[in-house]
Amino acid sequence: MTETSDFLIIGGGIAGAGAAARLGPDASVIVLEMEDALGRHSTGRSAAIYIRNYGNRTLRALNAMSEPVLENPEGISDHSLLSPRGEMLIASEEELGVFADYLKGAEGMEMLTSDEAVSLFPLLRKDRIAAAAIERDAKDIDVDRFLQGAARLARRHGAQFVMSAPARRITRISGQWRVETPRGVFEAPVLINAAGAWADEIAALAGVKKVGLVAMRRSAAIIPPPEGVDVTGWPLVASASESWYAKPDAGKLMVSPADEDPVAPHDVWADDMVLAEGLHRFEQAVTMPVTRVERNWAGLRNFVADRTPVVGFASDADGFFWLAGQGGYGVQTAPALSQLTADLCLGRNPGLMAPVVQALNPARLV
Repeated sequence: MTETSDFLIIGGGIAGAGAAARLGPDASVIVLEMEDALGRHSTGRSAAIYIRNYGNRTLRALNAMSEPVLENPEGISDHSLLSPRGEMLIASEEELGVFADYLKGAEGMEMLTSDEAVSLFPLLRKDRIAAAAIERDAKDIDVDRFLQGAARLARRHGAQFVMSAPARRITRISGQWRVETPRGVFEAPVLINAAGAWADEIAALAGVKKVGLVAMRRSAAIIPPPEGVDVTGWPLVASASESWYAKPDAGKLMVSPADEDPVAPHDVWADDMVLAEGLHRFEQAVTMPVTRVERNWAGLRNFVADRTPVVGFASDADGFFWLAGQGGYGVQTAPALSQLTADLCLGRNPGLMAPVVQALNPARLV
């Protein structure tokens, strides 16, 4: 038996769930997720922080549009998804150039002395800090509450989530996209490709030209702070060249080597050598040795060549909509991109400025 809807969404991360929540009031939606739970890959392994100044100009516009929704997530949660954190950028002498580049066009960044930086993150070595700045309004994101809330909202509007349903065959027949899965056959005139690291594979399966998506591994580890040190109120701190960052996490420190190693899409894990090298870079900037790793993991960041998301209808296939390439910005830009997806799919004027919409258009990659 074939199930039909107005929209089929492939991918049950925050992109797919968010789009379903925004499309749901006006259309029937089915979300097909290959895993047995939502957000198993990139969404569930996010660093979980909102940083307004993170990314290029287009991404910063998306960040700004998303913040009010994260702060007041009506229908998704009864209170803010954000909590205070702050993000501090530090630079060695060799990193002053990239530090200056980051600050160009940045909003709400406050310059700090090395003493002020150490007062905020007391493990830092003062002699390694040539410059520092902080975005005090950077905030932690409750990613699980966001994802589950978006899925609940979508379901309240009638959306159906089908788990353990990887696409095995995709065809276009008589104006309908037909997706065959182990859980059944599904059809809709519009197919939304929100498959994360697998988005190019889904396009190939559908006979649509790929956009050149590259999946990149990002690793992280949880380490204990020095005995008796309370890190709870410290900001996230990152090197200006993004060679490592550290963030308080439930009384411990999450440290990442900020790696971006290209990998084939899969259930990725941390590479021991890459992790060790990143932890060594962290050690060079702080006064504590890393003596124990309590656990580690990795996630996938998915980029096209210009490191800007791909959102819009494909130029070479009717009814095929791209919602992909969010890089490491997928959670914090999800509110803006979910709304844009609904607006474009339903033929409404988007709330984003035209240059931003154009910068996201898949046609730029053809």
